[in-house]
Amino acid sequence: MKSLLFILVTTSIAVTTFAQSSDSATYYYNRGEVEMKARRFREAEKNFNKAFQFDPKNLNNLIQLGTSLVEQRRYTEAREKFLLAEAIDSNNPQVIENLATLSFNARKWEEAIRYGQKMKQYKIGSGANFIIARSYFEMENYGEAIKHFQFAFKEDPKNAQIPYITGHCFLNMHNYRRAAGCFDEAIALDSSNSTWMYEAGLAWYAVPDDKKALYWIEKAGEKGYKKTNDYLENLASAYLNVGQFEKGIVILKEILIKKPQDPELLYSIAEAHYKSKKYQEAIDYWDQALTINNKNANALYMIGMAYQKKGEVEKGRQLCDKAIQMDPSLTKLKEEKKLPGGL
Repeated sequence: MKSLLFILVTTSIAVTTFAQSSDSATYYYNRGEVEMKARRFREAEKNFNKAFQFDPKNLNNLIQLGTSLVEQRRYTEAREKFLLAEAIDSNNPQVIENLATLSFNARKWEEAIRYGQKMKQYKIGSGANFIIARSYFEMENYGEAIKHFQFAFKEDPKNAQIPYITGHCFLNMHNYRRAAGCFDEAIALDSSNSTWMYEAGLAWYAVPDDKKALYWIEKAGEKGYKKTNDYLENLASAYLNVGQFEKGIVILKEILIKKPQDPELLYSIAEAHYKSKKYQEAIDYWDQALTINNKNANALYMIGMAYQKKGEVEKGRQLCDKAIQMDPSLTKLKEEKKLPGGL
């Protein structure tokens, strides 16, 4: 009789405790929802956490708890809560979409792809293709990235990021013409981005299409792109490539003030003078390059060529022959009447 009484009392206590826990979980969950609606996300989190302590298997509470953490940009903690929710209901749309986004933010690319594919399978939201495409891009799988970016662009044709990142896919595959075209498309959607303009200029430079390269590099500068030495050197090269030698030389000389011992820069200035038929100026700058490195056979050979262009043919030939003695590979240039650098 005692045993039966004990069982009945114990069962009664368990039922009472469960009811109290359930009531407490509901109470804190409701308070959490009130705080969420008021956008007091930290207070909402506290209440959802208390509800979680009383009822750790409540799916709605876990989703709200995860959402409150997302709103506070505490993505790692939010992801942990949505993983707990997934263990309860692996097909819940909110859970799947949040795990896709949070895995992406955590740079867990394979998981982001898996949840993104699940979003597509259950037709959840509209950003799955972008998540999948960007994840493949980060994993350097450019073929899959391009394929899914195409799907993403059909869904969101005004998203400039899509053609921009697609451009980088082609750039990483050395398909410069396709890359440049994608950058142009991205800029057409967002004409304020000076970095994209500069990258478009470099892509067209690699095609090569010198006029388009100059156009975008100039535009980037006009839009506020920082005029670093690299930017100025590329701008100068773009001017030289379209035959605007004076503009290119002026910029290169400005850079030389900041980099006075740069032999490549000196060579470029000399080469620009040579192309613009200012042979003595070309000689002067190649002489400076030789001062830095007296074994620079190319510079010596070009000094010889510049003297020949000036009319001092014999002096020029002697210098060219001396350069060939220093670097016999220059003999081929002499025989084919070519110059270093394709001059």
